[in-house]
Amino acid sequence: MPDNALPRSRAPAVLQVLPSLRDDAQGRAALDLARAVAREGWRSHVASAGGTLERELVGSGVRHHRLPLEGVGPFAIWLNAARLTRLAREHEVEVIHAAARRTAWSAGFAAKRTGAAFLTTVDAIHGDGGWGGLRRRYNRVLVAGERIIAVSEHVAEHLERAYGVEPGRVRIVRPGIDMAAFDAERVRGHRVAALAERWHLGFERKIVMLPGPVARAGGHHLMLRAMRRLARRDFTLLVVGDVERDAAYVRRIEVQARREGLTERVHFAGPCDDLPAAYMLADLVVVPALQAEGYVRPAIEAQAMGKLVIVNNTGGLDETVKPVATGWLVRAEDPAELAWALDLALSISDDDKARHARHARGFVAHEFSLEQMCRKTLAVYRELVRRHEAVAAEPAAAEAG
Repeated sequence: MPDNALPRSRAPAVLQVLPSLRDDAQGRAALDLARAVAREGWRSHVASAGGTLERELVGSGVRHHRLPLEGVGPFAIWLNAARLTRLAREHEVEVIHAAARRTAWSAGFAAKRTGAAFLTTVDAIHGDGGWGGLRRRYNRVLVAGERIIAVSEHVAEHLERAYGVEPGRVRIVRPGIDMAAFDAERVRGHRVAALAERWHLGFERKIVMLPGPVARAGGHHLMLRAMRRLARRDFTLLVVGDVERDAAYVRRIEVQARREGLTERVHFAGPCDDLPAAYMLADLVVVPALQAEGYVRPAIEAQAMGKLVIVNNTGGLDETVKPVATGWLVRAEDPAELAWALDLALSISDDDKARHARHARGFVAHEFSLEQMCRKTLAVYRELVRRHEAVAAEPAAAEAG
């Protein structure tokens, strides 16, 4: 056994490291994985600066370690590496999983010092330009893991092309959603009615929902241009998402809506704490995003709810839809094609809607369920534990020989 290898006297231990446990896609994925590890009978640890999801770990068999992991400076990285090293040694951690770029440097140093296996998750394509080449060096930590989880084929291909990562090191694990939470049959009518009342929605028009952060990457400006091209006026655009991330862009969209004469047909609902109920209000969900990051989950969630979707064919978003069977893919930044798809989707029969709903939910259950995400990630954990056990056993086998 190498001098820096951790002894194991108990069940394997996994430590997930991320900046915080906020109620976002990253925090929710870490929470679900931590619970899955505990259910396997392994020792499950999460290190973060805390957040709204922290309380959901209570009673789950997962240990949370609150550390100041949101810092990104060299000194913060060095201090957090020392903290994580002590933590890994104390709890005999065998797999350290960096679930975010911001914490990957500290987690990688801790893994190297303790002999634990190092795993990274890459959930987006990060630009390498700027900082005189330093940004690319900073991003390279994401491909430093013994194994790398990519959330899509698109991300995996980028890692191989841009960083020369061997395909054998990459495992594709798609993001997962809770199929029970996003189930139309489980959403009570009073939840839907409460949102309709809060947002002052009538029933005289169809509802086209555009979910996700209101930022340029969301493609809201493209949606308005597509609406202008349509002769039909029988729907309202319901924009659901954070309007504070890019206030300048929100103002630009409001001005554009006034200029195009669409103000009465565009409703900004703001963030929503009951997305399943929000999807129930929609006749159609549109994701005209220019990048996948931040907009994959809405496309998946809508299909799980049995909703028709239109998604831009860009940045891995194309992997979230089964064309024709579950929705439509349109060319990015092409308002004419988006307008065509809108008209088609809003015109299909109820029978066709029901058929799309069945296919969509089945597709998401197979490709994007929480169960598949946890199962595939646990398989990577087992692979790394077995690999390290084999390496540790080699010196003993050589001596015996």
